[in-house]
Amino acid sequence: MMQMPLKINAMAFPVLFLIATLSPHQNKQAQTQSHLIHQVATCSVENEAFKDGETITYKLYYNWNFVWLSAGEVQFKVRELDDQFHFSAVGTTYKSYEWFFKVRDYYDSYVDKETLLPKVSVRDVEEGKYRLYDRVTFDQDRGKAFSLRGKSKETAELAKYDIDPCMHDVLSMVYFLRNVDITNYKKGDALPLKIFMDKESWPLKMTYAGKEEDVKVKGLGRFNTIRVSPEVIAGDIFDDDTEMNIWVTDDKNRLPLLIESPLSVGSVKAVLKDYKNLRHDLGAEVK
Repeated sequence: MMQMPLKINAMAFPVLFLIATLSPHQNKQAQTQSHLIHQVATCSVENEAFKDGETITYKLYYNWNFVWLSAGEVQFKVRELDDQFHFSAVGTTYKSYEWFFKVRDYYDSYVDKETLLPKVSVRDVEEGKYRLYDRVTFDQDRGKAFSLRGKSKETAELAKYDIDPCMHDVLSMVYFLRNVDITNYKKGDALPLKIFMDKESWPLKMTYAGKEEDVKVKGLGRFNTIRVSPEVIAGDIFDDDTEMNIWVTDDKNRLPLLIESPLSVGSVKAVLKDYKNLRHDLGAEVK
């Protein structure tokens, strides 16, 4: 009775859920053939969306048998170094939820300030009985990724992988996408990208679902938004027809406000709880 929720939470906390969990399956390709597939320059992007000190926190909920449970929180931070940005994300379950499933996940990404491409990516996760330490060093020029991976830092072993040019990790992709210019996108247009994670490259296709005005965010107010819909991997976690939705502010911050997705069992959602040190005024807020 408890095994399926354990699998669900391992995917839902923290960062993987917030950026879409990731890879289109082939069945859906025909649905997007009549729409434009946008190709963006993934090797470099000018940051106009965030700044040093930005901190955003989300409250995570899990719905099982028609009951919404407050499961935990994930907090993202940006720190500006000399020639890099340090992105971090920490996901933790609430004490009241840990009888069901305990999570302590730490993600760090050190990216080139000019390109937002990762140089070093670190995952240190505790999800129930599952443990993983994975430190990936990216050699973007030579198309290589060096992964020091194991159940702990002390037992991790080094392996080398070939990667495509201009490869992102899970955190760098979050901040990269906030800087993508979607001015000319039409409803149904898609953006294909890739990330390197868990020893392989994953394709990601994000579909633009249009603008939605006056969307309510519990505790924060109402906002004019842009909705995007990432395709997901069908399997134990998601059914074939699963549609994940993410609402971001329709302003220069491109701040994710809400994320919702059904699962094979139940559903999950993340709601923006708090934000500090945004680069721009929150122009999307409906006064």
